[in-house]
Amino acid sequence: MFNRLLRRFRRFFQKSSTINDEPLNKVSLIVIILIDIFILVNVFIGLDDIGRWYISPYQSHGCYTEWQSYRNSTAPQKEYDVLSQSVLNAQSPDLSDGSPPDRSLQAQYQRWDDEHLGRPSPICLQYAERYDALNTPANQQFVREIDQKQIEIGNLEQANQTIRSQYDSTLLEEIAGQPRDQSINQVEAAQARATLDANTQRIDTLKAEQAALRTQLVMSPEGDRFLVFLNDDGQFRTLEQSYDRASFWYPSIQIVFQGIFLVPLILIAATVHRYAQRRGYGLIALMSWHLLVIFCIPLIVKVFQFLQVGFLFEVLTEVITTLLGGLLFLVSYLYILAIPLIGFGIIKFFQRVVFNPQLQAAGRVQKSRCIRCAKKLKLGDRHCPHCGYSQFVECPNCHAPTYKYLPYCKECGTLQQPSRR
Repeated sequence: MFNRLLRRFRRFFQKSSTINDEPLNKVSLIVIILIDIFILVNVFIGLDDIGRWYISPYQSHGCYTEWQSYRNSTAPQKEYDVLSQSVLNAQSPDLSDGSPPDRSLQAQYQRWDDEHLGRPSPICLQYAERYDALNTPANQQFVREIDQKQIEIGNLEQANQTIRSQYDSTLLEEIAGQPRDQSINQVEAAQARATLDANTQRIDTLKAEQAALRTQLVMSPEGDRFLVFLNDDGQFRTLEQSYDRASFWYPSIQIVFQGIFLVPLILIAATVHRYAQRRGYGLIALMSWHLLVIFCIPLIVKVFQFLQVGFLFEVLTEVITTLLGGLLFLVSYLYILAIPLIGFGIIKFFQRVVFNPQLQAAGRVQKSRCIRCAKKLKLGDRHCPHCGYSQFVECPNCHAPTYKYLPYCKECGTLQQPSRR
């Protein structure tokens, strides 16, 4: 079995590096390899582009992540946070011509709708409508004033922190009677105390003003309408179910589109290769063979992605670990036992079904081709002129030459023994 696989690998590499059974020179081989790399890179780029053609769950359900974050948030002022963030996201600096760029969420969804197959979620379109409605001059002014007051609060708190760090040493200097001009601190203890009290009072006032502005933003018609929509449990559950379905089917949809991209390339390369072989066009046969191999590489990768082999191994590991009570070394034992068995089964399948010598020989004899290398033979050739393989074996009954691997003698029809095929 190993020798057979080894012969097939040799045939594969021989077919990839020869023209009409003559080896390529090094320069030509390097050129072909460079072409292969260039085409393979572009094939993967094309697969990535066509895989993104259908609208992704993130694009079709763009509001889901932010909506879920809002619902899971435990912040005391999460209503204001989501409204202010919506207003800030909608603002943008003016362009050189004085016109602001379109940053509306509805425009973004429309752009995704135009650039991709599929449609955005109707619920997210409603979300975007209410989201964009928040961007009014009054709401922008609320957010700017709140931010300005927050900056002032930060400056006052920083000043208080500096004063507190110096207050104790200033007080000790006054108790010790140290002259003021020899002090290392900026203010006296009494003045520091008064400044701290004034700053603290100002901070409390600013926070109260901030709270009032937040309340005005939350109670605004646009803010109230948006929050009512966000707190609708039925709408969110419907969106969540739709998002889960889209996420589940999206990888399969991607692979279907990528298959649509790859399959025509494979069929064209295979057709050209067979035609070139029949006509004896060596260079075209070689190039088309390389293209066929290159186009099949991404297809094999995508098939494994579709089967989610890695995911299946993860699930299997979790199940086995649970059954074995966390004894991970036993999982390794099971893999060591299972993988060779699976490999043995795969090899047997290919040996008996895909690469069965009898099935191959029957097809090649009908097409007047060599039983081993499948090259074209002339009528009556007993040995292949390409690989030297003998095409016949002696029949034990009539002693006439008959085809190897075929079940019956072509002269007398006697059933051949397996050992003689």
